Amino acid sequence: MIQSALLKKQRAFFIGLMALIVLTAIIGMGTGYASLSFDRLIPTFLGEGSFKEEFILFSVRLPRLAITLLAGMALALSGAILQGITRNDLADPGIIGINSGAGVGVAVFFLFFPVEAGSFIYFLPLAAFAGALLTALAIYLFSYSRSGGLQPVKLVLTGVGFSMALSGVMIVLISSAERTKVDFIAKWLAGNIWGTDWPFVWALLPWLILFIPFTFYRANRLNLLSLNQPVAIGVGVAVEKERLLLLLAAAALAASAVSVTGGIAFVGLMAPHIAKALVGPRHQLFLPLALLIGGWLLLLADTLGRNAGGADGLPAGIVVSLIGAPYFMYLLLKKA
Repeated sequence: MIQSALLKKQRAFFIGLMALIVLTAIIGMGTGYASLSFDRLIPTFLGEGSFKEEFILFSVRLPRLAITLLAGMALALSGAILQGITRNDLADPGIIGINSGAGVGVAVFFLFFPVEAGSFIYFLPLAAFAGALLTALAIYLFSYSRSGGLQPVKLVLTGVGFSMALSGVMIVLISSAERTKVDFIAKWLAGNIWGTDWPFVWALLPWLILFIPFTFYRANRLNLLSLNQPVAIGVGVAVEKERLLLLLAAAALAASAVSVTGGIAFVGLMAPHIAKALVGPRHQLFLPLALLIGGWLLLLADTLGRNAGGADGLPAGIVVSLIGAPYFMYLLLKKA
């Protein structure tokens, strides 16, 4: 039974985060290389803007805002799942190599499987998912022992090793590719939000519609898996089955996000930690907040990056890393 005071606290933070997202979105809609003044936002929304204003808002800004918000949510939820099933606060799809696996899947698909432009958008998350799933399963197998089960510290170290190895594979793949394809993959690796049209939103949305309810339904199982393994087994949880199902969900969420946003790290690390600090470690309470925090973090990073000088600005992945790397070091020192 969750205390009513905690539920009220959660609702207050939820409303506050929603307001923060709306405020950041408004700033994002009105700023950028092609500016759209804030006093023209509401008239343009109501269909009273010029062709240029409507194009900037509806064809450029809104789909990009939607993509960053949805992708940030997916990465945050993926990180929360990974931290729960591994009992390791440092787990994150970018840090432990799942994003790198998705990147290799994207690179192989992009370089060697020519697909029509209309289908490319929808096949891309599937290719990323295949790479992420294979990587996640390999990391899991290397981190598991029959006597001790899953080793959380070993999982992070194995994931970092896989991430480095897959980065080498990526370099080999692009070394003989065409210049235009190399440029695309280089931008992807930097975490440049490249999927900025409405079809990319529709390609990403089904993955969230499927796996967000699935994860919320499994929230109590995640609570039990976060405890030690004998306790989870003692209350009747099929530990390995649940871990594999949730690992599948984490890989799918991370892959769907990075297939359109590029290699974004640290969102899945920071969002669950901040949410737990606000309302505690119960997944039923902190998962909704982690979703909003993840969406807001990536939205903020992209908004700051777009306005950081020049037409191209800074990739969102670099801005997130500038925030996330010190936070990761803080967690490491705290664990030491």
